[in-house]
Amino acid sequence: MVIRHGEAFTISEALTVWKGGKLVYRPTVHYSYMPCNETLSSLHELRCRKYELQPKCRIMSDEITKGEDILGALIMGHRYNSWWTGSILDIQESRRLVPHQNATTIQVAIGVVSATMWMIGNPKKGFCVPDDLPHEYILKIAKPYLGRFVSEASDWTPFKNYKMFFKENPNSHLDKKNMWAFKNFLFRD
Repeated sequence: MVIRHGEAFTISEALTVWKGGKLVYRPTVHYSYMPCNETLSSLHELRCRKYELQPKCRIMSDEITKGEDILGALIMGHRYNSWWTGSILDIQESRRLVPHQNATTIQVAIGVVSATMWMIGNPKKGFCVPDDLPHEYILKIAKPYLGRFVSEASDWTPFKNYKMFFKENPNSHLDKKNMWAFKNFLFRD
């Protein structure tokens, strides 16, 4: 699932290359999220109800007994194909850090806490987006709450697990010459 996120614009803007006032390169940046099966089932139920919430709702907390939140960046389209860097926090570690919480809330909350601490210490900096904050400062506070850090090459490409299920629906929409073209990432039914 692609999710709107301010950094999708600011990161793309920061990495845009201009030459003589002409745009020569602008990366595509997306935030995506893969919810667990239970969340997908719940979302499907909500869609079937025409997005009317169930009359009784609750937020799960200690019922979550296993799993992890994998949060990071997959950078694609270079000589390594893909490179993934990020953190993996499992439910046991998150509960050790903050009882009755889950990995997602810990990872999100510590980003807010560390950014707020920086804002309190720098009240005259004005409006800043997350990319403007000093990553060393933020990570010094956040790292103990983010779990295991990983940075490694990945052999993933848009074609790696691609399958054509219906011969009458050929994969003519794929751009075989430009593997990293955006159209190769679109889901088509």
